[in-house]
Parts: sequence; structure tokens; C-alpha cells
Amino acid sequence: MKIHSRLEHSYAVCRKQLLASKNDQQHWEGELSASALSTATALMAMHQVSLHNRQLAGQFPLQQLIATGLAWLVASRNEDGGWGDTTKSFSNISTTMLVRAIFAATAGKYGATSEFSADWLDVTDRYIEKIGGVAAVKKRYGKDRTFSVPILMQCALAGTVRWSQVSQLPFELSCLPANWYKWAQLPVVSYALPALIAIGLLKHRKQPTWFLHWRWLRNFAATTSLKVLERIQPPTGGYLEATPLTSFVTMSLCGAGEAEHPVVKNAIRFLVESVCEDGSWPIDTNLATWVTTLSINAMKDDLPEEQVTPLLDWLLDQQYKKVHPFTNADPGGWAWTDLSGGVPDADDTPGAILAILKLKQRVADERHAEVDLAVQHGVRWLLSLQNRDGGWPTFCKGWGKLPFDRSSPDITAHVLRALNKSSCLVDSGIYGERVFSTDAMKRGFRFLKKQQRADGAWLPLWFGNQFANEDENPVYGTARVLLAYIDTGQANCPEAVAAHRFLCSIQNEDGGWGGAVDTPSSIEETSLALETLSQMQTDKDQIERAALWLCKRVDAGHLSDPTPIGFYFAKLWYYEKMYPLVFATAALRHLQNM
Repeated sequence: MKIHSRLEHSYAVCRKQLLASKNDQQHWEGELSASALSTATALMAMHQVSLHNRQLAGQFPLQQLIATGLAWLVASRNEDGGWGDTTKSFSNISTTMLVRAIFAATAGKYGATSEFSADWLDVTDRYIEKIGGVAAVKKRYGKDRTFSVPILMQCALAGTVRWSQVSQLPFELSCLPANWYKWAQLPVVSYALPALIAIGLLKHRKQPTWFLHWRWLRNFAATTSLKVLERIQPPTGGYLEATPLTSFVTMSLCGAGEAEHPVVKNAIRFLVESVCEDGSWPIDTNLATWVTTLSINAMKDDLPEEQVTPLLDWLLDQQYKKVHPFTNADPGGWAWTDLSGGVPDADDTPGAILAILKLKQRVADERHAEVDLAVQHGVRWLLSLQNRDGGWPTFCKGWGKLPFDRSSPDITAHVLRALNKSSCLVDSGIYGERVFSTDAMKRGFRFLKKQQRADGAWLPLWFGNQFANEDENPVYGTARVLLAYIDTGQANCPEAVAAHRFLCSIQNEDGGWGGAVDTPSSIEETSLALETLSQMQTDKDQIERAALWLCKRVDAGHLSDPTPIGFYFAKLWYYEKMYPLVFATAALRHLQNM
């Protein structure tokens, strides 16, 4: 009885805080961590505009923003002389070289203080040299040039690396029809097309190829590529609502002699409008749709009645009704944000489907047909995205060359849960989705079986743990995949049993879980493990130890202490303020029903 009282109290605390954290529009918006990487790129973009388009620079308080941002970077440096992606992250070569580049580019400008002296930066230079500099950047990302080329490009603009060390990106391929991109073997992931165009053009103009025919082709392709770049820029001005991507495009165009291009003006407006109060920038504007669906799915029937209809209306409004101008994705999907820079993807779409199906149970019957139609469109979109290997990628079918475009276990499991929950709504008489859905689920589970490690774990794509080997987070991946087996009545199959055994085996002595074996316990990862294990036949003493650990953290007020477990782009860390609150709410709700 004592543990049940603790659980009820802690759940009540979580639910109250979660409901109170909605924004003025009565959905959840969340708050992404400040990022030294984003801040460094935003400052370089604004600095380049100040150098190359003074008229545009005069329309915004760029001088003040740059000075404040530089001061924030000074205050956020780690003791080893480097910078991490967040203020809680270990130093890494990518972020440190980007920050070092902006200090080099702005030396003596923007009211720099003695803190920007050479002696102060010597510590950073020694860190970069120790880690390996340019070679370390290229090694970190391997064949994936999505981030290595932009990083080195910013450094080249600042003069800290040579232009010969910046690879040429084939921006001319953007002139091809969009549905040809997956066959073109692009050296960047699908969502990095804006960077491919802008950085490729900059490199071409700074250091054109000696091969005249290729040089002429790129000269000819420049105008068309810039038109593509302008066409795919969202109304907010921010590509993917992401500060780094938008900044890389902006600084590249300025450096390439295109500082007066309309893309630059819109991008600068986005950067100015997205700065945080402390002078830093987050990696993205918000994850509003994602955290809203997480919150709804965490509380389920405990969501107050008066909030059901407004949230349903808002979520239905976020579904894409037209072909997406950036990825050419068909209608039917959801993105992570409610802003125009979002892109429909296979993680947010199943989250939205599960949420609106739950809300459907609590609205009038006349709304059911509307929800069912939205679900059918969402299911159809997901089915069209399944890869040949049976898994689901994030954005685009067929892009399997680079890691962040491949099928992943956690996204595949999320899709399978949505397909399973919506199977009774699919109109097989007209579209045949019921037949396709059943076959797709079989193929999806075969993919999961092939991807399971020998120890029973699965690895996620967009989440990691900085304390673990190779930054992996098998706790997140395994917990999320196991839910698909539980939802479909396969909790006793060999794959689920092995995964269950893995999760139980790596519980920390304090009762919690980290992202992997021998990593510090966190609210996020402990909650994810508990939400899953509480629905299986697990040792009650083990569950109770973990539940007590979580309750103590909730009672001590640590719900506002997030852990950097999220990846954005290629190993760019972030944390989301709402993750510990949402994940704890879901876990504690399940624990009460044990």
C-alpha cells in the first residue's frame, strides 16, 4: 500500500505539471535546449550578412545579437577548452571548431572583451589539436557529408581551415526532378538539400574545379539551383525550422556573392526571431506536434474532458493535406512542429495517429468519420514509405545510403503500433489498405527480428546517450520496440523475451536506468524502461526499486532537469525540457495499474 500511495502522489504531481505546461493556444510546445553549435552558426550567418549586405543588416539588430551571442559562448565553454552541443554535453570537435571559427571571424569586432584574447583561445586551440582537427571532423561522420562539409565550410569562411579541405558538394544535382534524388547517390541525407545547394555553390565559386566541362555545367546550373533553394524555403524562412541548416545556407550564399538573394533576407528574419532571451539559439524552433502527441498518449483517459476537442481539432489541423514542397511527400503525414518549416515523418505520424484515435473515443459520434478519414490518410502515407527491408525510414523511401536515411527499429516499431491500432478502420473495400497493412506489419516485424542485437537490444536512430559506448542508447530503442510486441500480443515471443531480459539485466544499483549498461540513471530512460516493463511479467521487487527511484526524483523537483538524449541531424545532441515530465507521466500511469 505504501508504494501505491507514493505512485499516486507522484503521478498526480506529474499530471498537474504536464497540464500546466501547455501554451496559450492550449497545446504543448516544449522548450529545446540552447545549443553552442546553433549559436555559432547563427552568429556566423549574421556576421556574413553584416559584411556583404549592409542594407539588410541595417534592418535588424545584428550587431547587438552577435555581441550577446559571443558572450553566451564564452560563458558556456567547458573546462577542457571545448564546447558541447548543449550546456550539459561533453565537448566535441564539431561544435568546438564552429565556435572557434566565429571567434576568429569576429576578432576585434562587436565590442569584444579581453575574454576573447589569444591566451583564452589558446586553450581551445590545444583542445582542437589534441582531438585531431579537420581529420577528426571527417572521421566522426565518415561518408556522410551532411555535417562535415558545412562545419569545414564555416571554418574556411573564418580562415581557420583551407578551402581545399572543404569537399565540393554536387549542387548541380538539385536541377534533377525531385523524385530522381534517391537515385543520384547524394553525399548528404535527404533533408539536407538546402545545404547541398548553398554550400556546393559557395565551394564552386571559391575554388572551381580544374575540369572545364564540369565547371561550365556548374556555372549553368547555378541559376536553377538557386530557384530550387528559394522554392523550398518555408514562409518562416527557416529550413526545417532548424537554426544550423538555415545558418549554413545563409552564410554560404553571402560568401558566394548572393547576399542580396531573397533566401538570405527570409533566413535572417528567421534567425533574428528565433533567438533565445539569453542570446543563444536552439537547434529548432519547437517540437510542438511531437510533444503534444507524447503528452496525450502519456495521460490517455486522464486528459481533462474539456481539453479533448480542442486538442483533437489542433492535431487534425496539423496533418498535411497537400504534397510537401520540400520532400514531395504525399499528403497524410504529420511533422514534429506546427510551423511551416516542418516535414512529415514516420515517427510523428504514428504518434499523431495513436493520439487522435485515443481522443476519438471521447468525442461525439458525428466526429468519428472525420477522425477515421485522417487515420486512413495517415496509414496510407506510412504504407507508401516502407522500405524494401521491411523497416521504416524517417522521411523518404529508398534513401538508404546514409545512416539518418535508413530504416530504424524505433521508428518501425512506432509505425507498427499505429498500424495495429488503426487496422479496424482501414477500408479494404476501396483502397485495400487492410491487406497491405497486414503484409506490411509482417515485413516490419521481420525487419525488427533482423535488427535485434545478440544481447536482445535494439538501437534507436534519433536518440543516444553520451555516457555509453559509441553514444548508443539501447534502453530507449529496446523499450520503444518492445511496446510494439506488447501492443500486438507478442510479449511472449522469443524476440520480446530476449529484449525483456536485456532491460532487466542492465538496471543500475540505485534502481534506475541510464541509456546503456553502467551509465548514470536518468528520469527519461528510467521512465521508458518502467513504462514497458510494467506491462510485462517482470520481477515486482525490481519494478518497485525503479518506481521508488523515480518517485524520489519527482518529489525532489527534478522533473525540470532534462538529459541530453536526443539527436538532431548527424549526432547533434539536444535535450527537450518536456521529456522527463512526459516520460515520467506515462510510466507512473502504467505503474498504478499493475
